Amino acid sequence: MRCYHAEAEWADKCHVPTFDEYVLNGLATSGYGAVMQDSSRMKGIREAAEAVMAASFLGLEEVAGVEEYEWLKNLAANTNQQNNSRRSGNFPPSLWGCSFASFAFPKTEFESYSRQVEELKENVKDMLIKSKEDPVENIEFINLLCRLGVSYHFDSEIENNLTEIFDDLPNLLEKHDYDLYTLSLLFRVLRQHGFKMPCVVFEKLKDTNGEFKKTMMNDVKGMLSLYEASFLSVHGEQILDEAHVFTRANLESSAMQSSQRLGDHIRNALIRPFHKGTPRIEARKYISFYEEDESRNDNLLKFAKIDFNRVQLLHKQELSILSRWWNDLNFAEELPYARDRIVEIYFSMNGIHFEPQYAFSRMMTSKYTKFISLVDDTYDAHASFEEIQHFTDAVERCTMDAIDQLPADYMKVLYIALLNLFNETENDMGKQGRSYASYYVKEAFKEVVRCYHAEAEWADKCHIPTFDEYVLNGLVTSGYGAVMAASFLGLEEVAGVEEYEWLKSNPKIIKAAKMIGRLMNDVVGHEDEQKRGDCASGVECYMKQYNISEKKAIEEIQKMNAAVWKDINEDCMRPTKAPMLLLQLLVNLVRATEVIYANGDDAYTIPLSVKDYVSLLFIEQVPLCD
Repeated sequence: MRCYHAEAEWADKCHVPTFDEYVLNGLATSGYGAVMQDSSRMKGIREAAEAVMAASFLGLEEVAGVEEYEWLKNLAANTNQQNNSRRSGNFPPSLWGCSFASFAFPKTEFESYSRQVEELKENVKDMLIKSKEDPVENIEFINLLCRLGVSYHFDSEIENNLTEIFDDLPNLLEKHDYDLYTLSLLFRVLRQHGFKMPCVVFEKLKDTNGEFKKTMMNDVKGMLSLYEASFLSVHGEQILDEAHVFTRANLESSAMQSSQRLGDHIRNALIRPFHKGTPRIEARKYISFYEEDESRNDNLLKFAKIDFNRVQLLHKQELSILSRWWNDLNFAEELPYARDRIVEIYFSMNGIHFEPQYAFSRMMTSKYTKFISLVDDTYDAHASFEEIQHFTDAVERCTMDAIDQLPADYMKVLYIALLNLFNETENDMGKQGRSYASYYVKEAFKEVVRCYHAEAEWADKCHIPTFDEYVLNGLVTSGYGAVMAASFLGLEEVAGVEEYEWLKSNPKIIKAAKMIGRLMNDVVGHEDEQKRGDCASGVECYMKQYNISEKKAIEEIQKMNAAVWKDINEDCMRPTKAPMLLLQLLVNLVRATEVIYANGDDAYTIPLSVKDYVSLLFIEQVPLCD
């Protein structure tokens, strides 16, 4: 401010200072001094200051010649070097700001919903029991409960019912000549619950030439059911691969010829089949679809609507608490280069498990995912390689005295907050008698940071690894291992030492999920990442190793992701090597990833594409009938 006053005084007195006098004052009025001293300022601010100073020389022809412009250029270059040539991700700001933080939980409304849910639940349970009289009706009703998002109320009953149906399946198939719709529905529902119904049942759908019968094309409902079932295939089931191609081609034309309601339903399935959709989004969409069904059961519909609104209030409360936690950290100000996406993170974690009893798991997973993101942005979009080395070493030590080795204040802020999260976890797990859980989470987080460091080193050395080398590291940088370890924190009934060791052993299903998470991110984000100087992504590595075009590399990577979905399906078939609940969480994590990276978008970095979903799940209530 004093230097601005000096400039005003020169103007008032029509005084032209010497060049040295002007520059001495001008360095302060440009804001350069503050930028040079504060390593957390963005590169764009420095560039703006340089431009202002260069422009100001235009009116000083008596003292500012070529030599002086060169001096300014060298000064800027030296300053950039001193500030480690800060990169910037130029990420858009949050779409939501503090809008969720102020939510006040409506206790009376919640209690009213809860009473109605309990009353209706008994009625729906009676419907489920009655449906057992006919296995097909039973399967249809179970499917309806799943599609409407209320099956979690009847987990034990559904488990018992499906076990009975699967055990009696050979007899049922021998006695009944099920139509296309029923056969496909049986297959999908059983497999989605881990019962491996054989795909040979679909052989009867082919003609003597080994092709699917043309008469099937007239059965739109059956074709849609077979299409949905095809996503539950495992390796070696060629008939399901053929069914997928056959049904998709025909459904695309059927969607245009069907009613508005059925056409929209088909188009939604073609965009994202039920097996690849997150349960909460799928439930919200299906409630609206079912409401228009003339044969709907109004009590069941009412139950689904009220339960959705009831659980939504709990989710809004969690999001409010999480938003205030994020605001209290003040990272939007302290780490302005990082993506401010706490709402989008909760949206994704809500996709893993939405049920009320997993609130603690959702909260802890959201916090750890946010810190993974912060470290990712720090390494990719801000820190110098030297700073990255120091931070990686500090995380490895995980002690407060390691803070002294951090060269920048912004890193100290991030590091202290990370240690606080580790301490919070240790305290919570200690109270549950599960201290081992905090150890596994911390180690999983350290592994992510080590692999982020490896990527930073590749970028620093301009090294493009082989695709295999990249993927080996990329499985970790997907963050899935750390996210799953954090999700286990709230699952004390099923996640003990044995389950953490299973996760750490990186079995086939975990590798498959990590592969999808890593490569889907690479496909949609590699262009922007290369512009800001990140290491080569899986796309660039594949292009170099096989000497092919970007388009071809992306096609091959997408084929890999389709193939590893079969690994996931296979490992979810009984008998399983881990509790079904944990496997389901992993599948849901992959589903959430499919939503975030849908249509070639990175909805975490550019969140506009999931804004409507956030509103649908956390803002808009389901309208209730009068």
